[in-house]
Amino acid sequence: MMSVLTHDAGTADGPDSDSKTGSDLTGNLRQMIAVLERERQALATLNADELFEASDRKQALCNTLRPFGADALDLQSRELAKTAQALNDINRRVRNLLAANVSARLEALGSSQHTYSSPNTVFP
Repeated sequence: MMSVLTHDAGTADGPDSDSKTGSDLTGNLRQMIAVLERERQALATLNADELFEASDRKQALCNTLRPFGADALDLQSRELAKTAQALNDINRRVRNLLAANVSARLEALGSSQHTYSSPNTVFP
């Protein structure tokens, strides 16, 4: 299991603190990309356990990344953030397609009771 790197906004007492913050940001963004790839695999295989785990990891990483503002993004972290956003958009589309498919199937199952009779027909 991957570990989540944390960002402590209250520590800025050393010459390496900016590079540490940058490496934390880069590391967390790389972890987010890995989690989004796992989420996509879970969607593809319809693995609910993996999907829930990926969702929890994604939420934890979002909470970790929240303190970083746009001004904290260098070129590398900006590209990683764009990659993560693109992967998240793809996963959202896949999830929406799966949900629409399930809804259509449930609707088809529910409406099959009226195949041979009028929906207003009452049987004694």
